[in-house]
Amino acid sequence: MPTVQERDVVILGSGPAGLTAALYTARADLHPLVLKGIDAGGQLMLTTEVENYPGFPDAIMGPELMEAMEKQAARFEAELLHQSATRVDLSERPFGIWAGDEEWRARSLIIATGASARMLGIPSERTLLGHGVSTCATCDGFFFRGQELAVVGGGDSAMEEALFLTRFATKVTVVHRRDTLRASKIMQDRAFANEKIEFVWNSVVDKVLGDGRVAGVRLRNVETDATSELALGGLFVAIGHTPNTSLFEGQVEMVGGYLVVQEPTTRTSVDGVFAAGDVVDHIYRQAVTAAGMGCQAAIDAERYLEALGH
Repeated sequence: MPTVQERDVVILGSGPAGLTAALYTARADLHPLVLKGIDAGGQLMLTTEVENYPGFPDAIMGPELMEAMEKQAARFEAELLHQSATRVDLSERPFGIWAGDEEWRARSLIIATGASARMLGIPSERTLLGHGVSTCATCDGFFFRGQELAVVGGGDSAMEEALFLTRFATKVTVVHRRDTLRASKIMQDRAFANEKIEFVWNSVVDKVLGDGRVAGVRLRNVETDATSELALGGLFVAIGHTPNTSLFEGQVEMVGGYLVVQEPTTRTSVDGVFAAGDVVDHIYRQAVTAAGMGCQAAIDAERYLEALGH
């Protein structure tokens, strides 16, 4: 049998929360193990310019910021593995964490697994995902140069996607189920001021049209039930996110899929388990707030271990 490593701190996730937690616990000489996950780097890997992260007056690219965070954590000897936890057992001490056949034991655990993009839930969307349907304008926008596109959603993410896509598209139509946007005023102002962006209000996408490739969408007005068709080269879905918490169901207290913490700390319902970032925060969902929570979780874990005599 292979030797099972026992660690003071294991961190699940490598977005701003996970990497900040790694930096702080590494500097505290706790030698953290970070299982980076499939979507290593978190949602900032899907963004272009980040203008609102403190310390970067000229903006910084999302992937560049995450690469710098990872290098900073590694500099203090955090161990980062490009693996995802496939199972956790929080009923034992130390906690059990598995990634496939590999197993670790953790005296403390920091959960920073983030959230995943939500889909519309219609069959045609899933069929054409990667064939004109996308959840990431930054990843795929370049491939739609000179085409008419649509973005579904009304929050900041949807406005960011729409604005980014105007770099490539001839027109971007924002489809929103309500008659007002949820986005912040600055993002609304930017979108309304962009002559390439048009809005279809009180409407949802009923069906994605196309045989093997997106050719358009069928829209349904939620007030009148009337349908119409819109010719498109691509559809970008930006309707929110689902926290990545399925591993912890039945083991940690949750509300609506989000982990519950004992504010102002990051302590969860399980002693020695801490949570930070979008896996907890469904209100702010910003890189800087996630990083701040990662710092809190690291300090909470350090104090927890110190109380245990480690």
